[in-house]
Amino acid sequence: MGMFSKLNESLDMPAQRHPLRPWHWLLLLLLIAGTVYVIIENPANKGKSPDQASYLKCEGDIFGTIYHMTYLSATDLSEGIDSVLQDVDASLSPFNPNSVITAINNGTSMSTDDHFCNVFCLAKTISAETDGAFDITVAPLVNAWGFGFKNRQIITDSLIQSLLTHVGIEKVDLNASGEIEKADTAVMLDMSAIAKGYGVDAVGLYLESMGVDNYMVEIGGEVRVRGNNHKGNPWNIGIMRPEADSLCQQTEIEQVISVTDISMATSGNYRNFYEEGGRRYAHTIDPHTGRPVQHTLLSATVLASDCATADAYATAFMVMGLKRSQQLLHRHPELQAYLIYSDDTHHYAVWQTDNIPLQSK
Repeated sequence: MGMFSKLNESLDMPAQRHPLRPWHWLLLLLLIAGTVYVIIENPANKGKSPDQASYLKCEGDIFGTIYHMTYLSATDLSEGIDSVLQDVDASLSPFNPNSVITAINNGTSMSTDDHFCNVFCLAKTISAETDGAFDITVAPLVNAWGFGFKNRQIITDSLIQSLLTHVGIEKVDLNASGEIEKADTAVMLDMSAIAKGYGVDAVGLYLESMGVDNYMVEIGGEVRVRGNNHKGNPWNIGIMRPEADSLCQQTEIEQVISVTDISMATSGNYRNFYEEGGRRYAHTIDPHTGRPVQHTLLSATVLASDCATADAYATAFMVMGLKRSQQLLHRHPELQAYLIYSDDTHHYAVWQTDNIPLQSK
């Protein structure tokens, strides 16, 4: 009689109790301990059973750029992620004709929502910390130079001086009712220098609310990571070499950092620019002069606890230049930075804070 025949026959027989010997108990305990060890030590299984845990990925388009996300979850959360991104877009995108910020800029409504209030208050704080280098009221100048949400204008000194009278974050405020108040009706807002970072944070907070402890969220180069990657190690994030490349075809990595539980944003003038009359005009506009910045700082990468803060400071540093950025970083040890600039010989040079977690080359 074969093994399977004996098994079938035994199923019809009354169950018989077999005494457990001491070595049976020892073997059982060893099997249980081994199983628990495998479940705990596998980084993809922390907090979940083996058949549930997996790293999922999703990608798409938002804010005029591409996003990539990786997260450890038993459930596909892509629909929830998309919903969060659409909510942020509906609040902060000046390219969305139905957004909150578009209505405010057009003067059809001064009402805000939670996303707008969060970003507006943070923008006010960072504007004060950077002596106005970060200013969300610079929209008229950004538009005039051809980098905004309206058509480019013919630049003259008189036009710049005229537009500068409508720039200044002190000209706009948020009242107790959650409405925007403008001291100058011509003031226009542009959250582009902080919205991507805020969107990254919004998705990260959503994932955390769904019990996700290990994830990487990236939108257009702005990143937020928590926990570890699928190998159980910190996330490796590349800092791009600032090669002049308006077509975004150059992707040489300057440095890799290994990070966890932090956010990172990079700003630079090597992608978004145009050349005219033998001169290059970059998208970073100095709110004080009304003109594209002209200095040796080529890119600024900032690490902070949240991505909106990192995004805003990275933009501010591109306005401030190397020296002023270094001075601010000395006053803010909670920030980490990797600044690439052109030295006296017109070669790449790097200045970095002591605490930035660089990967060994």
